[in-house]
Amino acid sequence: MAALCDTYLFRKIWTALEREHPKCHHTPGCGTISDCQVRNMRGTGSADVREAEALKLIIVAEFQQVENVQVIAHWPSFHVGISGNEIADFLKFAGFSAESLRDRILDASCSAIVTTDGVWRGAKLLNLKAIVDKALDFCKEKGKPVTSCVVVQHLTVGEKVTSAADDQKGKRPCKSLQIALSEGRDMWWHELMASASNVCDPEWVDAEDPLFMLYTSGSTGKPKGVLHTVGGYMIYAATTSKYTFDLHEDDVYWCTADIGWITGHTYVCYGPLANGVTSVIFEGTPMFPDAGRLWDVVDKYKVTKFYTAPTAIRSLMKFGDSYVTKYNRSSLMILGTVGEPINPEAWHWYYRVVGNSNCAVVDTFWQTETGGHVITPLPGATKTKAGSATFPFFGIVPAILSDDGVEIEGPGQGYLVFKQAWPGMMRTVYGDHERFETTYFKKFPGFYCTGDALEICCSCVKILCSATSTVACSTNLTLAESATYSERDKGEAFTEDLVKELTLVVREKIGAFAQPDFMQNAPALPKTRSGKIMRRILRKIAVNDRNVGDTSTLADESVIDTLFNLRCPNA
Repeated sequence: MAALCDTYLFRKIWTALEREHPKCHHTPGCGTISDCQVRNMRGTGSADVREAEALKLIIVAEFQQVENVQVIAHWPSFHVGISGNEIADFLKFAGFSAESLRDRILDASCSAIVTTDGVWRGAKLLNLKAIVDKALDFCKEKGKPVTSCVVVQHLTVGEKVTSAADDQKGKRPCKSLQIALSEGRDMWWHELMASASNVCDPEWVDAEDPLFMLYTSGSTGKPKGVLHTVGGYMIYAATTSKYTFDLHEDDVYWCTADIGWITGHTYVCYGPLANGVTSVIFEGTPMFPDAGRLWDVVDKYKVTKFYTAPTAIRSLMKFGDSYVTKYNRSSLMILGTVGEPINPEAWHWYYRVVGNSNCAVVDTFWQTETGGHVITPLPGATKTKAGSATFPFFGIVPAILSDDGVEIEGPGQGYLVFKQAWPGMMRTVYGDHERFETTYFKKFPGFYCTGDALEICCSCVKILCSATSTVACSTNLTLAESATYSERDKGEAFTEDLVKELTLVVREKIGAFAQPDFMQNAPALPKTRSGKIMRRILRKIAVNDRNVGDTSTLADESVIDTLFNLRCPNA
């Protein structure tokens, strides 16, 4: 029977690659972590990657994705235009358009790319190889061709078919997925592995050699390469994972993030494996085949530590408790949230329904730039409050500054900054160190500026930013979720009465100063495939600026036109 191919299990000593539908059994494949780390492309002829070359990874939502990240951590041969023997891996989310991928390849001067043939996103089939082919054609036209493209056979079966009648959504094999291989450039991963040595000693590198680079769009929409280094990042990933989630040898840990984001890097790949814990790797979506998918996986693998986004929690709340309670979640001990502030109602639902009022909830604040948690509770040691990230992690020294740079003592509101460096912080913006200094240090010299507003109240930290009104509006039960604008649910009409009601909520929960000038109906919000709301795009819509920047990570780009068409006439 075909299997729903969205879940894999990395054990601390051995790995289990599972392709299993909830209602059928399939024997998983196994291999040791050391095999995953050392079976590599070096010395395999045309795929050999040598010094002064950079490797761009686009292994997406796949078992081999974590495997390749570990392989690259053993290589010193990637030079990214800085000095010395340097390592850099460039891991990319599976939602980029060919144009966005091209821009990243050219910016990083990549010489090789690794991709899967395709991937299921719920019931939607993505032909990743076709996107990569188009991007590589663009690079060739620019006079900077990529010489090696390695393809992981994830969904295809290697045989030509004319009918997709036998294909089942979300399952492999997918006979309708057809890809083309370019002679002299494209190679199958499994064929390269057949001739590769399984002995490859790791190379010694400097602690400040680059480990990986992730692109983030930033406030302007122009992608910037956030560069993290080997020693500091690894230490911080391992330490924050251990203490935030209280990791132990017998834990089964699951972070639902896509590995192409920083959360996937730190808390899917490096952190858990550095602590030697069993991890669930998930490439599906919370809503497929139904809204109980996450809790089905928790039940099946007896997950003990669970980490997901507030947006996903709010979305699942809409479907009621039954999709959660039908599964056994007694194994859960710690529940985590990541990506944006969580409103108190979602926090309590998460604690009460998902955790049976028996789990610690850790609301973590951090950024791509910080490399790991900077403000977070420690389970069992920190008194928590719904909607509060509580206290700074070890070695983090935060402060609140006013607009003129004066530190605010005691309770108050202002800009969140950090007074001293920490091991996991980014080292530069690749190829533009001046942008790094301007973005993070120029506004308040001597401090790292996060760009977020913060409130200290009763010795608890609450991240404000644009989420304050969101959290306030989310207390209104007619809304499924909200961001800069409101999203209606349950058939509620967007009326003047509702606008007045929401305005009153903001005034009562925050204050008159936060009352919005306009409220716009939003049938949908611009979200990434991992469920994160792109508030940068909402800000563009607010000022009627159609130059919204990079939208390639959105799950549905048509939402942008819908929201522009629904703008308030006088806004």
